[in-house]
Amino acid sequence: MLELRLYMAQRITALIMAPLVIGHIAVMIYAVQGGLSAGEILGRTQGSLSWALFYGSFVVAVSIHGAIGVRTVLSEWAGLRGGVLNGVCLALCALLLVMGGRAVMAVTMT
Repeated sequence: MLELRLYMAQRITALIMAPLVIGHIAVMIYAVQGGLSAGEILGRTQGSLSWALFYGSFVVAVSIHGAIGVRTVLSEWAGLRGGVLNGVCLALCALLLVMGGRAVMAVTMT
């Protein structure tokens, strides 16, 4: 049952990430073509709840999606099982959440 839940969670996070990736790429193209500097970009994102929610959602989806993917690889290639496998992947998910959350805060909080 756990495998089915993880399978579904990975597919759902992929569905969430797809429009976020497209949005991120569109914003990057707009910024580059507009000739915006890093300072100008930060000036537009700092203090913005919308950007914090956008990139915060991205971080959550990527953290879950990535940790589940690594769990599968570790299970198949390294032969990890049970609590060790789950512990490593939960730790990875937590690390990605913390690192991504700090990046979002740095870019969006004033």
